[in-house]
Amino acid sequence: MKISELAKKTGVPKETIHYYVREGIISKPKKMGKNVANYNESHIEQIRLIKQIQDHFFLPLSLIKKIVKRHRKTPELQSLLELRTEYFRPVDQLLESEVVGEKAFSKTTGLGPKWLTKFQEWGVITAELRNGKKVYSRDDVIIGKLLVDMDRAGFGPKDGFDLEHVRRYTEKFREIAVMAHMNYLQTNLDKFTPEENLERGVRGRELMSVFFYHLYRKLIREESARFSELIEERAKV
Repeated sequence: MKISELAKKTGVPKETIHYYVREGIISKPKKMGKNVANYNESHIEQIRLIKQIQDHFFLPLSLIKKIVKRHRKTPELQSLLELRTEYFRPVDQLLESEVVGEKAFSKTTGLGPKWLTKFQEWGVITAELRNGKKVYSRDDVIIGKLLVDMDRAGFGPKDGFDLEHVRRYTEKFREIAVMAHMNYLQTNLDKFTPEENLERGVRGRELMSVFFYHLYRKLIREESARFSELIEERAKV
């Protein structure tokens, strides 16, 4: 496609696209003549990736350039970015987005009433009762959306995935959460004022959340590599 068509499809001016090419932020197009270049679908993907990073993470182009180059080597980055922009948007972290009532929760998340009831029985989703109404936290809303996305991605009952595993995961993580609180209570709380301890607790909670996120990613990568090795070894037999 010509640069005019690329500009139209991405909403980025031709001058900006020329700049991206000149600075090596996106790959060079195939030259068809002295003043004619042919762009393809990969250029659309690269430019959309740049816009997505700019819109959600406000990073400088020098850093975006490194990210886009890495993306060319691994498709994992796109999935990661999509999940981060959907569930970890910086502004959303500062906003309360509670949902009141089961019908509103199902409408917001796409989770059907049957499964909402089941996940509430298992303690995966927990509502707070206020004035006789169920109020779901932002975390519950995100979990509901993730469960729906998992089903769409092939990790649902119709694909043979036993959702009882979600209940077991929740039970294990609850044990970890209790252990984390007990460890916090065993620290020297008397050294700090109640206000300082509250601040420490909130910061510790957020730090541990990020720690567990990355720990899980690390461990699942290691297990995936080990599993792949086992499959290769069996194939040789």
